Amino acid sequence: MTEQHPTADDMQAAAAAPGRMPTGPVIAPVVPRDVTIDQLSPVVLAYVGDAVFEVYVRQWLISQHARKPHQLHRAATRYVSAGAQARLLQRWMPLLTEEEAEIVRRGRNAKSGQPPRNADPLEYRLATALECLVGLLYFRGQQERLEQLMAVAFCNETIDSNLSTKDVEP
Repeated sequence: MTEQHPTADDMQAAAAAPGRMPTGPVIAPVVPRDVTIDQLSPVVLAYVGDAVFEVYVRQWLISQHARKPHQLHRAATRYVSAGAQARLLQRWMPLLTEEEAEIVRRGRNAKSGQPPRNADPLEYRLATALECLVGLLYFRGQQERLEQLMAVAFCNETIDSNLSTKDVEP
């Protein structure tokens, strides 16, 4: 049975009721009623996947007893840069199902605009592919699978007292 997520209309109705908070999760996938998740473009999936990925990174950093925002931001850039995401995708590839690998291919080939000046074009395309997969898993409500893959990003990593990440021997 598929979990029901609030629709755009549900969220608008909740927002229109003064003084009432919407019921259900604060962050939940919402797509227009006339569009299925599989019809979303890879660029849209990557747009949401970027935000979801960053939330996972921030939560992990905070769970490592990090507290100063500047230090948190500095540590987060080790994970959210195009280069870091491209390297992580290479680690994920052997773990992906055929369907997940197809989404990655679609994300990599998507026309997502010009990469930032400081980003390598190939790394940028691979980072978009990773974000596309994260976005799809998020919209499908596959939190357990998403967390399995995200755990790969943080395995063998710890945060030292200066909040710089260091590899730790297994």
